[in-house]
Amino acid sequence: MPYNFDKLTERRGTGSMKWDVPEGELPMWVADMDFETAPEIREALIKRASHGIFGYTVVPDAWRDAVAGWWERRHGFVMEKDWLVFTTGVVPAISSAVRKLTTVGENVLVQTPVYNIFFHSIRNNGRNIIENQLLYDGANYRIDWKDLEKKLSEPQTTLMILCNPHNPTGMIWSREELGRIGELCAANHVRVLTDEIHCDLTEPGYSYIPFASVSEKCAQNSVTCLAPTKAFNLAGLQTAAVMVPNKELRHRMERALNTDEVAEPNAFAIDAAIAAFTKGDSWLDALRKYLAQNRETVRKFLKAEIPEVSLVPAHATYLLWLDCSGIIEDASELCRYLRAETGLYLSAGMVYGGNGRAFLRMNTACPRERLLDGLERLRRGIKVYT
Repeated sequence: MPYNFDKLTERRGTGSMKWDVPEGELPMWVADMDFETAPEIREALIKRASHGIFGYTVVPDAWRDAVAGWWERRHGFVMEKDWLVFTTGVVPAISSAVRKLTTVGENVLVQTPVYNIFFHSIRNNGRNIIENQLLYDGANYRIDWKDLEKKLSEPQTTLMILCNPHNPTGMIWSREELGRIGELCAANHVRVLTDEIHCDLTEPGYSYIPFASVSEKCAQNSVTCLAPTKAFNLAGLQTAAVMVPNKELRHRMERALNTDEVAEPNAFAIDAAIAAFTKGDSWLDALRKYLAQNRETVRKFLKAEIPEVSLVPAHATYLLWLDCSGIIEDASELCRYLRAETGLYLSAGMVYGGNGRAFLRMNTACPRERLLDGLERLRRGIKVYT
């Protein structure tokens, strides 16, 4: 079935956080796609809405079957259905895990630059952020293993939040890298909370490795956060899951999510997830091809028109990490300038920690016409700025 990802759907006036901007601005910041979701999901939601009654909703076995079936079919990982616990979102699950699996004053390790909301979940709950900064050679990132081992061995470090695939760099961690992280964390009695929300957004020909699939040690020492929301553009429906093979750890997470009141689905969350994970394959495959073409469009445009800005090579997510160090040390100033002068709204890299100060993050999950508009605004703005 052909899908029209070139369609320019108007989002202003719909309560969209991304598009709650002045007329003339082009938002390419928050991780929210400008594509309508898969037709199969829309049909499921229409059917649910037509029933007309939206009472308290249970989590049926069909939901667990759908999630487990998707990971076996798409990612080669066989999970038992009782490992799955429903939650309203990955971020609420992360905050619940931080509260339940650590105590006030302990360290939570993150690999920076990384999704900035991790910092909020740690700091807002009275825990300490400890950074294992990724090493950058001017083109690619890699793990600083010596620093990671040192910080995991600190007695106060009790939890590591892993981003797999990584946001904002778009890196896909290898089996060997994940295994080594699992070994180090287990040896130092550090739990692993892995955010795998971007896992389905890899380029054709590339796939991610579920952390829990690498070894029994990784499986038994981890909590994995999963959701259809990024891949199918369903963030507003609040539907996600945690997958926890270890029985004792799963019980603790169930209690945490229920205590925080983020374990009960709304009337549409279950139907949308089931439709995505049972009928969304062809739509997602088409989307991945389109996103890969968008990435290549950006790469070629930068090389030809803005060579002083480089795209960090990656094969996952629709979030592009732009190195602006050839122009400015602090890209926050450039980010403000671009928005004020051209209306292009990007994310300043400083909020992601690590070496993010010289970077901008660009969301390219949009129709090509809109992407080209954004690139032209970027070119025009930088030309005047420099």
